[in-house]
Amino acid sequence: MLGGYPSRMRRFRGLGPTLVLATLASALAACGALSPATPPPSPPTPPRLDKTVALEVAYTGFDHPVGIVNAGDSRLFVVELAGAIRVVKDGAVLTTPFLDLTGMVPTNGEQGLLGLAFDPEYATNGRFYVHYINLDGDAVIARYEVSGDPDVAAAGSAEPLLTIHRGADYSKFHYGGQLAFGPDGYLYVASGDGATGGDPSRRLDTLLGKILRIDVSGPGAYSVPSDNPFVGTPGARAEIWAYGLRNPWRFSFDRATGDLYIADVGEDAYEEVNFQPAASKGGEDYGWNVMEGMHCYGSDTCDKSGLTLPVLEYEHDDTGRSITGGYVYRGRQVPGLEGAYVFGDFMTGEVWRSSAADDWAMTQIPAPAGIMITTFGEDADGELYLADFKAGTLYRFRTAPK
Repeated sequence: MLGGYPSRMRRFRGLGPTLVLATLASALAACGALSPATPPPSPPTPPRLDKTVALEVAYTGFDHPVGIVNAGDSRLFVVELAGAIRVVKDGAVLTTPFLDLTGMVPTNGEQGLLGLAFDPEYATNGRFYVHYINLDGDAVIARYEVSGDPDVAAAGSAEPLLTIHRGADYSKFHYGGQLAFGPDGYLYVASGDGATGGDPSRRLDTLLGKILRIDVSGPGAYSVPSDNPFVGTPGARAEIWAYGLRNPWRFSFDRATGDLYIADVGEDAYEEVNFQPAASKGGEDYGWNVMEGMHCYGSDTCDKSGLTLPVLEYEHDDTGRSITGGYVYRGRQVPGLEGAYVFGDFMTGEVWRSSAADDWAMTQIPAPAGIMITTFGEDADGELYLADFKAGTLYRFRTAPK
């Protein structure tokens, strides 16, 4: 996202495959390579379009927003890459940041302030958690508390809980960065693979390329839930909940069912959405770097045994090249979206809905041209928003006028 825009940006390959094939076919026909009896290629199937849903400008003036979070009340908290968390209250963006880590975080590559989550008991304990990259290039999960002013954090309350070290062999990309509390009350953390080709994703002795699950309910450092899947496994980090991920850019829990949706940014060819049912005991291997999407990576064949494949994928073409995960809609203002998982693409600015009930087919939702979607977010009522990284604008989903 970020700096020079994410590693996603570096995957731009120019023309999509449909256009390339059409151009090639025209050239061959002009040379006589295609006989008159050869039918022309079929035109691409137009995307399914949901015209019952629209996006409207909600708030403007943010500096490269990467997160939209609620604290269980009427406010929204917007995470800015450079280190500030801004408050939207009573329809206005407050001038004073809720928290400002500017100067503590670099903004090179995909570095910066990447995640925010409020404690399930925030109304009584005032605790919240941030995921940021420090000046050494390591990911830090830290706890803060609110001050006597409910719209301003106590900056001096910082308590670092977990540092995910990278080392000199890792890049400034693929940090993941998402934080969210699950229905079980534990804090879940998205950690990217460090853009090293995926080797850390398959190893259980490192926290890179994983979803982590930790207990932060105590007064001090975090603990590991006793039912985490790799507790007691020799050589494994007990914090790991799931693995085999490349750069999980936004995961979310369905507030109605507790199911977990993980969007994972692809390497060369495919973007994917992974699904974990609420009843899962964890330990899923989502396949990277054996698989990219539903396809063997770097080989025509591969061993898929033990892997949990995505429920949805799309190819790198005009559809998109860098997925941004969203939410299952559970609000009241857009009945046509009820139960649909809504997500988008950073590169193309396209927005889609999908669900198991629709066999995970992708239906496009009209969106403003040229937006760069870094995040989706819910307010306390389950209404859905997305952020345009480039313009600093938040959009709200609504029912389209007839």
